[in-house]
Amino acid sequence: MRPAYHPVMTFDLVPLTGDRAEGYRQLTDRAAALLTGESDRIANAANLSSLVYHSLAEVNWAGFYFYDGRELVVGPFQGKPACVRIALGAGVCGTAARTRRTQLVPDVHEFPGHIACDADSRSEIVVPLVYDGDLLGVLDLDSPRPGRFDEIDRYGLESIAGVFLASLARR
Repeated sequence: MRPAYHPVMTFDLVPLTGDRAEGYRQLTDRAAALLTGESDRIANAANLSSLVYHSLAEVNWAGFYFYDGRELVVGPFQGKPACVRIALGAGVCGTAARTRRTQLVPDVHEFPGHIACDADSRSEIVVPLVYDGDLLGVLDLDSPRPGRFDEIDRYGLESIAGVFLASLARR
């Protein structure tokens, strides 16, 4: 049996409008539209990391690390090459994975045990991806600007992570 093929879809990255909270609502809607009809984790992570990277200002890395049962392993991303493996509890990503809580770090140089994959990164936000009680990985964003991420970003990125997790439920 041949696999089903989806028609080619174009997706324009039009600028977000309104205040930042409204921009995240628009980005969440775009993420849902982009992932509609697809449940493959890697495909959706690749498209979502591109969407987020190209939609948000002052972001120099956006992507996923997936938990393999022992540690986090880099997945699809946009930005400079990244650290490949991160132990649970190590750095911002490992802390988010271990605690299963979003980590919002205004200055990564002040975060104990920070792992410097890109020396240009100064602030970071990492959202844990938990599905049916199991850790799947994290959504990670870095910025070269200290203090780039705040509670609006936390709420918006947690919503986008929820869209990603919901796409996996369609399997």
